[in-house]
Amino acid sequence: MTPASGPDAPFSTRIVAAILSVSMLAFGAVVTLSAWSPEIRDRNMAGAHPYSTSAIGYAGLVRLLERRGTPVTVSRSARALSERDETLKILTLSPHGMSDALNELETGEPALIVLPKWDGRADRARPSWFADTRLLSPGQVEGALRHFDSDGDIWRVRAPARIATPFGAHQPVLGDNMQVIRADSLVSVISTPAGDLLAQLPGENVYVLSDPDLVNTFGLAEIGNARMALGLIDWLRTYPQAPVSLDATLHGFSRSENLLQMVFDIPFVGATLVALASFLMIGWAGAVRFGAPEREGRAIALGKEALTDNTAGLVSMAQRETRLAPGYLALTRRLTARAIGAPRTLSETELSQLFDRMSEAGASETPYTQLAAELSGPAPGRESLMNRTRRLWRWRKEITHGHQ
Repeated sequence: MTPASGPDAPFSTRIVAAILSVSMLAFGAVVTLSAWSPEIRDRNMAGAHPYSTSAIGYAGLVRLLERRGTPVTVSRSARALSERDETLKILTLSPHGMSDALNELETGEPALIVLPKWDGRADRARPSWFADTRLLSPGQVEGALRHFDSDGDIWRVRAPARIATPFGAHQPVLGDNMQVIRADSLVSVISTPAGDLLAQLPGENVYVLSDPDLVNTFGLAEIGNARMALGLIDWLRTYPQAPVSLDATLHGFSRSENLLQMVFDIPFVGATLVALASFLMIGWAGAVRFGAPEREGRAIALGKEALTDNTAGLVSMAQRETRLAPGYLALTRRLTARAIGAPRTLSETELSQLFDRMSEAGASETPYTQLAAELSGPAPGRESLMNRTRRLWRWRKEITHGHQ
């Protein structure tokens, strides 16, 4: 086809080319942004997640571990959350929108689960901050606790001045609203007179921290809390240099592992660019005619090859391919006997015995009678027929190789 030009053409060639170029660029931008939309989402939003720099967020814990030299990452992979390895996984729970995720949660070991305690209203001027915060009711926190213990209760009490732990005595500053767990099915690890500050799931290397003020940004402003938080993390790690990972998938920051994103990422971006260039060249070749047009051929071709193709097509349409096995076996037997110069007076049994002796002599690893038994009747299917006839064809080539 030739681009429209001249006084009667509604658009000039340059305008059409510009429209097509802009359309293709816009389409490519939409596809790329669709693939990478989770990556460009604003992470620093107020909330109880590892990216949040708000008071109840955990970005402060990440920075504290980094400054201390602890290998720490924020995980956005749901698969990494369920893996059982040496990484200490810290799951910070939120009071909203986590029921479905917690119902399907598979936590790898070791893991520390931090219960929620606070809620707030984000500041419109600064979305990364809270305009105000409030304590959640014990019932709201128990809703999250019930995913790990069906009969656990939440209590708010005055914090003691000193708390004994497996990693030494500490003096955290948790105020008059220290949040503790009372549950018979959980194993107490750090206990106070009013309840457990840290409990363990029975038979698992998974722990539940009742009060998030020990590790969130607001609580880490107190040096006593920071010391106890670091001691707790070191005690939970399987060895001194074990990595720590704070999960962000429960808060909606899961990294999407889709094919569309992979084709625009290393190492597949090179192949993607080559494919796009090929498509452009194919489109250009289809839009611009070059060379003499080919002549139309006959609707029904002549010759032996066309007759053979038509016959094969009729057999395929009639679904009779599987019944051709005995005929192919007889044809192969005749061709092989002619190629090796076998006497015509030999019976079918004698000819089969001759073929077997030639196979045993080293011409072929598979005896003829075994192959013939597979093709003595109709094959169970087209694929089976092809496999069997291919094996017989290779046998004939091996037998007749020295007689060609």
